[in-house]
Amino acid sequence: MTIELIIPLLLILAMGCQWLAWRIKLPAILFLLLAGLAVGPVSHWVDPDAIFGHLLMPMVSLSVAIILFEGSLTLNTNEIKGVSKVVQRMITVGALVTWIIVAFATHYIFDFSWQISALFGAIVIVTGPTVIVPMLRSVRPTQKLANILRWEGIAIDPIGALMAVLTYEFILVSVEQPAISHILWLFLQTVAVGVIVGAAAGWLLGRLLTKNLIPEYLHNFATLSLVLLAFSGSNALAHESGLIAVTVMGMWVANRTRVDIHPILNFKEHLSILLISMLFIILAARIDLVQLSSFAGAALLLLFVLQFIARPAKILVSTLGLDVTWRERALLSWIAPRGIVAAAISAIFADRLVAVGYAEAALLVPLTFSMIIGTVVLQSFTAGYLAKLLGVAEPEPTGFLIVGASAFARALAKELVRHNFRCLLADSNSDNIRKARMEGLEVFYGNPVSEHADIHMDLSGIGRLLALSRQRSVNIVSAIHFRSDFGNDKIFRLSVSGENNKSDKHRMGSSYQGLTLFGDGITHLDLASFINKGFQMRSTKISEEFDWPQFEKKYQHSRLPLFAINAKGRITPFTSDKPLNPDNGSTIIALETTAPAEVSETELASR
Repeated sequence: MTIELIIPLLLILAMGCQWLAWRIKLPAILFLLLAGLAVGPVSHWVDPDAIFGHLLMPMVSLSVAIILFEGSLTLNTNEIKGVSKVVQRMITVGALVTWIIVAFATHYIFDFSWQISALFGAIVIVTGPTVIVPMLRSVRPTQKLANILRWEGIAIDPIGALMAVLTYEFILVSVEQPAISHILWLFLQTVAVGVIVGAAAGWLLGRLLTKNLIPEYLHNFATLSLVLLAFSGSNALAHESGLIAVTVMGMWVANRTRVDIHPILNFKEHLSILLISMLFIILAARIDLVQLSSFAGAALLLLFVLQFIARPAKILVSTLGLDVTWRERALLSWIAPRGIVAAAISAIFADRLVAVGYAEAALLVPLTFSMIIGTVVLQSFTAGYLAKLLGVAEPEPTGFLIVGASAFARALAKELVRHNFRCLLADSNSDNIRKARMEGLEVFYGNPVSEHADIHMDLSGIGRLLALSRQRSVNIVSAIHFRSDFGNDKIFRLSVSGENNKSDKHRMGSSYQGLTLFGDGITHLDLASFINKGFQMRSTKISEEFDWPQFEKKYQHSRLPLFAINAKGRITPFTSDKPLNPDNGSTIIALETTAPAEVSETELASR
């Protein structure tokens, strides 16, 4: 089979794995790994070394450079300073504890040299958002724990990779120059070149983007070109300093206040998911199952150390003296799956270390994959049960993801928050997001169905979607995307002008759009008009003296009912699909749609 046919088939296979992971809410890396084993050592259909030859490792290196750059773009220093002390400790002293424990265990269990043991310890430090975020969706821990794990995954990816690169550099220079003074000099030279080239490339990219020296449609092209140039150029100046350069470059750009990195992030996310999917299948296809089975017992012992000793020790050190209960520590100690960065870095380093005399480095790749398999499988199928057992799982989510941050959406969110319902407004319009932030609302700037949103958008406590964007296509795509997460009956959208006049063959199925909010005739334009005229949200409690029929009669033409909150605190939107008949004791959230009339004493008492 020719390479022209193999690559498209691998792309289709990768897409299938990503889709399957999305459907059943498990990390895609698990299915990509199984697919790679199936097409590689099991069926012998794909032999990456024969197909790509000497280009394979350079392709892997360039792909890892792009993945690390995308990860480092998320490392805004202001955000990292703002995260809890737990996360700060986890990515510093906690990472060091993991490194030391795994390095010692690897040395004594596999009889590796201290150099290779230290490198493997650095490789498995990383967890990564691509495996953490899907797991958090199925586990649904408390918001506190979800934030800790999510931020650890984001921050530890480039930091762990950087530690692995530095360890690798130290090993190489120790081979070339046995004298300690020369080792330290070459080591510092590699780090210095990487930092200088990365900072220079980041500065240049920032200038190009902020000074409008290139048109907007070339921003992504220029970014990708500079990333690859910085990586290759740094490597040419100092051996293997390229990964340091792209990490520093990403951090430099991310922390420039005038650089809008969101378009770059969106492009890099799409590119990264493609590279991650293909890389994992190709690297898994290179695994020798006979070699893997030969040390299965030792690998299980190392997995035990990683899961039951190294991770709990890291969490204990990171949470000592902080406000973290033992139940929270227990779940944090359990969840730490390994991902694509560990696999790719081990593949890059292994062949090169074997070439300079470290024969045991040939086991780095299968050993890393065994840790990935073990952590992902074990934690994916048990973390949810453990969270419920420990009592640190979120209760039924009652919050709202609101797509669109228009004036009406902001007014509604403020009223819902006032009633203690979490609301997250997602919008790609910077002006809307700015206004929402100024009003003290929780926001996500970007496309809610992007890969960036999958990793960075915190949906803890959120279980319903309100599609309120003025862009109909965004509402529809969001409804389809979140239907599997929230369920069909938790997706709500506004009516569209002229929709009822369309024939069935031209109308999108309701199962793809969700339930129609507030009535068939209520459109985004109507609500925007009400808000522009200065009409307000009103909350009224109904009782035996002022029940639902009386409310309807009194406010039939002056208020539009939006939500009903019953006496137990359960909130339900008014829709045209399921008419509501709120019980006494319920609170009605409504939008005043006419000039305020005289307020009755009953209503005044209810506010």
